[in-house]
Amino acid sequence: MEEKTIVEKLTADFERIFGTEAEGVFFAPGRVNLIGEHTDYNGGHVFPCALTIGTYAAAKKRSDRIIRFASLNIRGGQITEISLDDPTLALDGSDPGPGRGADDWTNYPKGVIWAFAKSGHKIPCGFDILYYGTIPAGSGLSSSASLEVLTGLVLRELFNLDGVRQVDLAINGQKAENVYVGMNCGIMDQFASAMGKAGHAIFLDTNTLEYKYAPLDLKGMKIVITNSCVKHKLVDSGYNTRREECETALDTLKGVVGGLGSLGELTPEKFDGIADVLSETIAKRAKHAVYENARTIDALKALGQDAVEHFGNLMNESHTSLRDDFEVSCPEIDFLVDMAWKIPGVLGSRITGGGFGGCTVSIVKDEAIATFKETLTKAYKEKFSLTPEFYVIDAGEGAHRIC
Repeated sequence: MEEKTIVEKLTADFERIFGTEAEGVFFAPGRVNLIGEHTDYNGGHVFPCALTIGTYAAAKKRSDRIIRFASLNIRGGQITEISLDDPTLALDGSDPGPGRGADDWTNYPKGVIWAFAKSGHKIPCGFDILYYGTIPAGSGLSSSASLEVLTGLVLRELFNLDGVRQVDLAINGQKAENVYVGMNCGIMDQFASAMGKAGHAIFLDTNTLEYKYAPLDLKGMKIVITNSCVKHKLVDSGYNTRREECETALDTLKGVVGGLGSLGELTPEKFDGIADVLSETIAKRAKHAVYENARTIDALKALGQDAVEHFGNLMNESHTSLRDDFEVSCPEIDFLVDMAWKIPGVLGSRITGGGFGGCTVSIVKDEAIATFKETLTKAYKEKFSLTPEFYVIDAGEGAHRIC
């Protein structure tokens, strides 16, 4: 569906559901990470780009203190209502505590409202908001980050919060997910959604938030996302466990390397020299974080030198590490990647996102895309009785007001 059609439908449905016209329509994209997985909470580098699919919202301020949420993707736009004075929002500045859960989708926007209040940005009145998402749920393309960044954008625009920078949308989105939802994610997903630039990937140092845009000029090739249709649910998966294991590794290695602040500060050579102080499992988790960071730095250089084949090899190495050392893949994803590696014209393929399902990302020559889709669809249906979905992507703009 084209954006113009989405906007027209969203504004019409907003009036139907809430009985009033919207003040504005807003958008925040999903993201795909080309390389640099599970490095963002380890002080390493990531290399994502924003997508042209994401989450839209129409919104309008109210004269009272009621917030009404609705989504066209969930229960036909059924309204969920809450007061700004509801103690579960914790707008008095207190911490709501983790584990509020993701079963209620409104916990994500509620968490952003809490994060804004915690940052000193008071919301003076309620509002009505209607969401519509074009990211497949559970695909690992950051629908939750898109929702969080979008809600922050709506708050900034509706209430003229001039001191809120674009990067603050990312920071508050992460805070909402970490504390309010209880998902201990890094900053990458929200940063890509807020700061994306059309035609570019973002090379981000998650330790300092320094970043640079890298043109995605893949001559004669495309980035293809393959949705395994195996939904991941990171709040209930091993994601938080992986983060805890990395923290255990860091705490142990601090006793060996004075002043060590993050695993991202270690080179592979330095890590190999001290890894024997870690248990086998913890060493595998830390090895992935360290080596993946090095691969990501190398990938930026490769892209800048038009060495796309080397970039593809780094993607392949990344998947092997995520499968064997970090253990966040699954049989369906491994099958899609293994099949992709065998197809002529595929330069690289790997799992992308937090893991435990979701999508793969591949670099495919233009003339091989049809074969790629046909081969994977046939083999995957025969093996798992599932039909994969494909997205040939363009890098899109970050969160913005449409009208």
